[in-house]
Amino acid sequence: MPALPYAPAPRFGVNYTPTRGWFHHWLDFDLDEVRADLDSVAALGFDHIRAFALWPLFQPNRTLIRPRAVEQLVALVDAAAERGLDVNVDGLQGHLSSFDFVPSWTQTWHRRNMFTDPDVVAGEAEYLRTLAAALADRPNFLGMTLGNEINQFSGDPHPDPDRITPEQADAWLARMLDACEQGAPGKLHLHACYDAAWYLDDHPFTPAHAARHGFATAVHSWVFNGTAQKYGTHSAATDQHAAYMIELSRAWSPDPRRPVWLQEVGAPAPHIPADHAAAFTRATVTAALDCADVWGVTWWCSHDVDRSLADFPELEYSLGVLTNDRVPKPAGRGLAALITEVRERGHRPEPRTTALVLDLPEDAPKRSVCAPGGAFFDAFMRLAAAGARPAVVLAAHSADPAYLSARGITETVTVEDVDRT
Repeated sequence: MPALPYAPAPRFGVNYTPTRGWFHHWLDFDLDEVRADLDSVAALGFDHIRAFALWPLFQPNRTLIRPRAVEQLVALVDAAAERGLDVNVDGLQGHLSSFDFVPSWTQTWHRRNMFTDPDVVAGEAEYLRTLAAALADRPNFLGMTLGNEINQFSGDPHPDPDRITPEQADAWLARMLDACEQGAPGKLHLHACYDAAWYLDDHPFTPAHAARHGFATAVHSWVFNGTAQKYGTHSAATDQHAAYMIELSRAWSPDPRRPVWLQEVGAPAPHIPADHAAAFTRATVTAALDCADVWGVTWWCSHDVDRSLADFPELEYSLGVLTNDRVPKPAGRGLAALITEVRERGHRPEPRTTALVLDLPEDAPKRSVCAPGGAFFDAFMRLAAAGARPAVVLAAHSADPAYLSARGITETVTVEDVDRT
């Protein structure tokens, strides 16, 4: 089999959670505090951050995008550049750590669907275009992510969803990404879904949307989704969950070499106890890097949430690789060591030659088979626990020699084949 072309060494970064005031820091923006935060991030060897603009603060009225807020975002990006850090910016913010941040002009007396109302969509597009344009000339600006897990607003289990069809989701994604491209041509713009897109039956944002819009497929891998609860903290399923989502996402792309960005992954307590966080971090990242075409790994998150802030779910307070006082934690030190190892030895994962065949239609209405506890998920994890390195391929691609060859796949197996072994 001919050697496959390999992507460059993966990027390593963190989702930036400010130490003073969390994301409310935009209300009392202090560039010196930001610089101190970014110093502690850079000291661990990371090369990029993902930064979050709170949408209601940046665009409090549909036709008002606050110039001062945009200037502060540019200042943050420039401060990152001074420390050798590239920046991806999330715009429609959206949803963070269980809190929703949506502007008043889409709510209550002005209630309008954020995905389909023509005025709202036009306002969103102009907002994203404006942020992208303000950063377009910054060499360390990677590009825009439309918003953090924006798909959670589109259906259950959100308590007040803006319901849409898959066709409407597709049109909205195309419109928003085009706005980003208008603002900053040629940058790496993408969108990010939480795992309902991959696991939840009839969810309007589909795996095909995730894997076919934007420069890369963003994967958000959280083991509190039932994986750790069902299979256990020390299980192959928990350690391999991020790698599984990467391989699942690769199956949905018609481009066999499409990049995948592990954009969110973390060690949530109590599902991952503090004394196991470093081992889980190493196992998760090592497994993810055993997949081809991984653009990067961006850990959630940079710093712990200050416990003086109220009402967060308990697990959200301790996800940082650094404490709220900017001291590296065991998981952070372990991740820094792993980054050094990968950079020193290089990164060239061997092809995953055996692929598990996923037989789902394009709109994947019953995709829960892929979720923790589903037959497909269990078959993949049984293979992984036995020492195999399974890939995933859609049934529609499983008889395409050119596609299989491009991914290095030489053998396909079904869930039934795995069940019989």
